[in-house]
Amino acid sequence: MFRILKHIFPLLFFFTIFFACEKEEFNNSPDANLIFSQDTILFDTVFTTIGTSTQRFTVKNPYNKNISISSIYLAGGENSPYRLNIDGFPGKSLNDIDLRAKDSLYIFVEVTIDPNNSDLPLVVQDSIVFSFNNKQQDIDLIAWGQDVNLINGEIIGTQTWSANKPYLIYNSMLVDENSVLTIESGAILHFHKSSRLYVAGTIIANGTLESPILFQGDRLEDDYDNIPGQWDGIWLMAGSKNNIFNYSHIKNAIIGIQTDTLENIIQPTLSISNSIVENMTSAGIYAQGSTIKAYNTVISNCGQFAIALTIGGSYEFYHCTIGNYWGFSTRTTPSVLLNNYYIDVNNNIQARSLDKALFGNCIIYGNKVSEIILDYIGDDFNYKFDHSLIRVSDDFSVSDPNYFENVIVNKDPEFKDAFDRDFELDTLSVAKDKGKHEYGIMFPLDINLNNRNSDLAPDLGAYERIETP
Repeated sequence: MFRILKHIFPLLFFFTIFFACEKEEFNNSPDANLIFSQDTILFDTVFTTIGTSTQRFTVKNPYNKNISISSIYLAGGENSPYRLNIDGFPGKSLNDIDLRAKDSLYIFVEVTIDPNNSDLPLVVQDSIVFSFNNKQQDIDLIAWGQDVNLINGEIIGTQTWSANKPYLIYNSMLVDENSVLTIESGAILHFHKSSRLYVAGTIIANGTLESPILFQGDRLEDDYDNIPGQWDGIWLMAGSKNNIFNYSHIKNAIIGIQTDTLENIIQPTLSISNSIVENMTSAGIYAQGSTIKAYNTVISNCGQFAIALTIGGSYEFYHCTIGNYWGFSTRTTPSVLLNNYYIDVNNNIQARSLDKALFGNCIIYGNKVSEIILDYIGDDFNYKFDHSLIRVSDDFSVSDPNYFENVIVNKDPEFKDAFDRDFELDTLSVAKDKGKHEYGIMFPLDINLNNRNSDLAPDLGAYERIETP
């Protein structure tokens, strides 16, 4: 056996050396072409000074021989705003890449655009050039850039924000005590991941029907248009007062608006009107012992509660539409929570009076069997659903007129298209003409400025159905 092995080992060594020295075959044909998974890499709006999300594409060698790529580089060179990572090698270029037969390589692209002091978007173009076999192929790079007002972890005093160019909040921000942030109609606020708008003073966001104020994340690709949880939300802190949101659109956060315990009950925490709060992973409005007055407002598609009114307080909701058709995960909680206590750090129950929770001419509906939960102790728990459409379980009693007056129970409101976030009423809706006249007189115009007192009675919810001939 030893003598046999003694003859085999030299042969193995010879074949190893022979094949190791054999040159790999390369495709040197000028007709050879690389195959790209995309011929153009598009970046949606990119904020100046802030890098984009990463785009990826593949480059494939479709042939049975290797291709030697002499260089891959950005046509803009070192001054290009784009950055590459080619199979793990970062930079503006990479030389001498052997792409094996039938193999692919991955290229990642990012871009950062310098401020240009322009209020209008700009287009930033470049290309990635592949040089091989005395020829070139390229991939186009296109990004739309937007100059922004960057707010990076700042504490601000009294200011007015205009609609001239967007605001990008990075690492959160705080409106200081005794300060007022006024936001003009048409302004757009973008929030980076995990960023929040803290308000210790006051915020006045007063938009119009034609030019609402938009609060949203900073991922502007189409795929992120309605994805919840992209930023943290708005927090009206303890002591914050006289906050106004009118014709404001708040979307895709964790909590839309959180209102903390009020120190001076004479001055309300929040007034919200003619607004839309949608696509929150947790809650649309989360109140803790505060005061809120809301009308003509739509709160929809929240992973836990659309409205959570906790630790007592005083709340009025008129002509509001709560439509919770959350579909990103299994929702286990109802849309509306009313609560008048909390459990302290010593595990003791601390009661706080719910002075008022009034829902007048409202719609509370969704895809759960019951969309209202009453969680209370003692007698300081004052609420009323008045001329409203609600969805509750069969064992939920609505017989006490002190708490339920002229309610419509478990009738589908027939929204136009709830799953496409259209909560206007269809022509056959049971919510038509079922509102209380007194509330219609208090708020004669709906969210679209339609007169809700021009027919038999106001419709329930934020939208008045206008029939066309």
